[in-house]
Amino acid sequence: MIDIWERTLDWKPSPQQQELFQRLYELIIEGNRQLNLTRITEPEDFWEKHLWDSLRGVKFLISQQNREDKEINLIDLGTGAGFPGIPVAIAVKNCTVNLVDSTKKKINFIDSILPELDLNNVFATTCRAEEIGRESQHRETYDIALIRAVASASACAEYTLPLLKQQGLAVIYRGNLTEEEITNMENAVEQLGAVIESIEQFNTPISNSDRHCLYLRKVASTPAKFPRGVGVPAQRPL
Repeated sequence: MIDIWERTLDWKPSPQQQELFQRLYELIIEGNRQLNLTRITEPEDFWEKHLWDSLRGVKFLISQQNREDKEINLIDLGTGAGFPGIPVAIAVKNCTVNLVDSTKKKINFIDSILPELDLNNVFATTCRAEEIGRESQHRETYDIALIRAVASASACAEYTLPLLKQQGLAVIYRGNLTEEEITNMENAVEQLGAVIESIEQFNTPISNSDRHCLYLRKVASTPAKFPRGVGVPAQRPL
């Protein structure tokens, strides 16, 4: 897959990074025997839908890491089995990653594999997105927040933006994206103290599946009432 990495991300993993991606795959397959971690288990599917997809959303980080030494504090909400956060932590050297999920069994699994991957820049937290965004040690402390399609785009904005510092960036991973969702997003991000910086549409390199990434730039402090209570952002999106 080296040629595809280079062609699509202008980057190629080192031999050590390739070994870590392979070990991550093996650990996920092993963990899948006890836990329902992912339905994506074929090697090529795993590479495209978990590894490549995770890193395509932060292509800008991968390309600039050799030019900037600044430490990046990153949070991954609804991480599941560790995506996109673990591949990002492997690929981007100057980052610290907090992997957050509400399912304790998944966080326990992640805690068990981090030593196997020797990822000292990663830790895991069991918490709901609505709750961690209200905790003082997390609110407005992160440079980048990642979230894969766990809810509507505007709900994802409400989960991520309270966690970001001003000028921080939320990266929302989506499959399809409708004009209605974009319109709703514009209203939501204004209330949350952000702007839509860009929306990227692209296709995965093997199956040619449709993908979007929304990039939201935090430009003002998020009002204290956000995020709303557990379940509310998903049931009543802004």
